[in-house]
Amino acid sequence: MLFRFLILSDEVDDFKREIKIDSEATFLDLHNAIVKSVNYEKDQMASFFICEDDWSKQTEITLVEMDTSSEVDNYLMEDTRLEELLEDEHQKLLYVFDYMTERAFFMELREIIPGQNLAEAVCSKSIGLAPNQIIDFETLDTKVTSTDLGEDFYGDSDYNIDEIDKDGFDGFGDEAAEGSFEDDRF
Repeated sequence: MLFRFLILSDEVDDFKREIKIDSEATFLDLHNAIVKSVNYEKDQMASFFICEDDWSKQTEITLVEMDTSSEVDNYLMEDTRLEELLEDEHQKLLYVFDYMTERAFFMELREIIPGQNLAEAVCSKSIGLAPNQIIDFETLDTKVTSTDLGEDFYGDSDYNIDEIDKDGFDGFGDEAAEGSFEDDRF
């Protein structure tokens, strides 16, 4: 039985890969096929996550053994066959290829093709360039703007505290009704 995966990136709009792989292959075989299809180095940490329909992470399949509690099932790519964890078309996965910045490919098991086998995974469709495998923190565009909000953030730049109608604060306690605006802070 064959699995046909569609792989997309939220970083590059025209990026698309399609991988066909035997259902008896391991997640390591799928990892290697993805890395080869995007010309990434194999020396980086990576993980697959089986996801819910809303992309919330569920089961993790790691490249190397992680030190986790015994309460959590540990799945290693080299020991876990695809068919052990994937059984439905349209199953969603994340392939985290850059652990430092949590960058990932979005994957979907688009089709299960019974009666066919492949000795080796094949990239059957390759469109666009893949995003860089690693982005260092100095060049990472975090899209954080300045913390200087400016006077327009607060409204009219000609704001005057004396223009506040003191009578409009009735019902906020005796201090507001008695004119707490006369306080030295204002």
